[in-house]
Amino acid sequence: MSRFEDPVIISNSISGVIANRDQCPAIPYTPDEYAAEARRAVDEGASQIHIHARTPDGTPSYEIEDFRAITDAIRVEVGDVIINYSTGALGVPISKRIEYLRELKPDVAALNMSSMNYAKYSRRRKDFVFKAVFENSFDTIIEFITAMNEIGIQPEHECFDAGHVANLDPLIDMGLLDGPLQISLVMGVTGGIRPTPRNVEVMADQIPGGSEGPNNWQTIGISRDQWKLLGAAVVLGGNVRAGVEDNLYLPDGSMARSNGDLVGKARQIVEDAGRRVATVAEARELLGLAKG
Repeated sequence: MSRFEDPVIISNSISGVIANRDQCPAIPYTPDEYAAEARRAVDEGASQIHIHARTPDGTPSYEIEDFRAITDAIRVEVGDVIINYSTGALGVPISKRIEYLRELKPDVAALNMSSMNYAKYSRRRKDFVFKAVFENSFDTIIEFITAMNEIGIQPEHECFDAGHVANLDPLIDMGLLDGPLQISLVMGVTGGIRPTPRNVEVMADQIPGGSEGPNNWQTIGISRDQWKLLGAAVVLGGNVRAGVEDNLYLPDGSMARSNGDLVGKARQIVEDAGRRVATVAEARELLGLAKG
């Protein structure tokens, strides 16, 4: 089977922590809203839902009960789908972030692969919208991996620059990671790699075993550069992520009405490239996950 016939896993970033409903009405806050958005995303081809929890008033949350309520609502609405929790945060203790993983046991949990300047810059304002130092030292990474291995959760390695991908090498050599790995190439964050199609190839080439090797990789494109980056990923044999955490706009500049709009456009890119969207069962098999 050629890479162009291979199924593509579409992940949905259903709700981040930065944008709010004033910026995009489609951002879910309540468990029922998360479930409705998940339904729209899954109907368009998403097989994995990446979750940042919020309270019903929209405040970002790291509490077990908020993750539980959102996850339960999604599972009731869509049945089997791969559940992927965020673990990234500023100022939230690692122990608290591990606590909800240990209690709720999602299929997958995101794991940021290096410390970095993390920012959003406005050319119009000539200033940063926000800026922070995002701490993800090797000690932090190893603490998360050790906990995920104990719990039975697969890490999703979020890499914001080419060197972040290389940080996998010592962890593999130490025996902390066993394939198939799930690797995300995150592009478009100020402080990370520039969001160009050429850099998708540069980062994909750094993946242990190569871009066409045994490990799974996806591109996460931030903001309106997303679509050209997802197109490059599909052509190079990768998977893709779309959703209101990453980008609020469709290629024509109109605001997405739902996560389904964004996932549907990703599906169109996949199909236009001569590939097809993976089912949930296929995605579980490709990622080495247990059946739901």
